[in-house]
Amino acid sequence: QVQLVESGGGLVQPGGSLRLSCAASVSIFGISAMGWARQAPGKQRELAAEITSSGSANYGDSVKRRFTISRDNAKNTVYLQMNNLKPEDTAVYYCNVLRGSSRYWGQGTQVTVSS
Repeated sequence: QVQLVESGGGLVQPGGSLRLSCAASVSIFGISAMGWARQAPGKQRELAAEITSSGSANYGDSVKRRFTISRDNAKNTVYLQMNNLKPEDTAVYYCNVLRGSSRYWGQGTQVTVSS
């Protein structure tokens, strides 16, 4: 079982920045991929960003060149730096990890982009 603790969500104005953090309860060396998905009201959950154990990153089309995912192996933590935020980025952001054949999810953190 993997426990994930997310932090960093909140309210920000358009054009602003936020950084999300997700700390895993186990060493991320045993995890093949970590990432963030997001779900806006009335919409399906979609990929925001994911990073593999080798450091390869993948981004959803709508966040490319604005979001950056990174990981700190010593802290078992993955980060999502979100810049130039837009109102359409408003969603609940869920941290998730792939360990073996199982995917684990955090509780989610709300990000609201509004003036």
